[in-house]
Amino acid sequence: MTPLPRFHRLPAERQEAILGVARAHFAEHGPESASYNKIIEAAGFSKTAAYQYFDGREDLLAAVLDDVLDRLLGVLGPWTPARDEAEFWVRLEAGTRALVAHLQDHPDDLSLADAAVGRARGGAWLGWFQAVVEDGQRLGFIRTDVDRALLAGATAAVMRAADAWALSALRAAHPTTTQLTTHPTTAYPTTTQPPAAAPGSEQVWSLLRGLWSGGTDGGLGRAH
Repeated sequence: MTPLPRFHRLPAERQEAILGVARAHFAEHGPESASYNKIIEAAGFSKTAAYQYFDGREDLLAAVLDDVLDRLLGVLGPWTPARDEAEFWVRLEAGTRALVAHLQDHPDDLSLADAAVGRARGGAWLGWFQAVVEDGQRLGFIRTDVDRALLAGATAAVMRAADAWALSALRAAHPTTTQLTTHPTTAYPTTTQPPAAAPGSEQVWSLLRGLWSGGTDGGLGRAH
């Protein structure tokens, strides 16, 4: 499901405005419960006009989720091969920090991230983690006895869980330096600059080390 061609002929600003309104509604009420009629009314066009852009509610939801995924991938940027293991970990940690900061500052994306990743069923999202795993294998510290696609999927799941955990840890660790931005259903803290590292980030790297080495590092999990 994708928007109809006429939607893509709209000015980019208008496309983003429509998707932004829809994203807020789906984030507030949930992908399964948000009202299509209320979304198109809030976006400023009639139901008749809406059908010139989308076949229906599911088309609009698909467009929103695809846009959320594109935004997340845009934050991560393409993975490029590292010169050595130390640079690999620096890049991975930088990407993780950037993604956590984005989700922290964009609660609608945070609310819809799981649905967006689930809709992707691999694709560009899993492709990013496959590139990470392939690079680690090239550098010689990621195991090669497990199917690469399976290992990439497990890595993506660990990192998604780690992002959610890091956001909770940041809220607990920085109660006086975060500013609450009220979302229609939830209050999320935002900061002008993300902290240098999420509390307990070494635990994430330890978990990945165990996954990637088959647990042969003795649980040390040192990233660098």
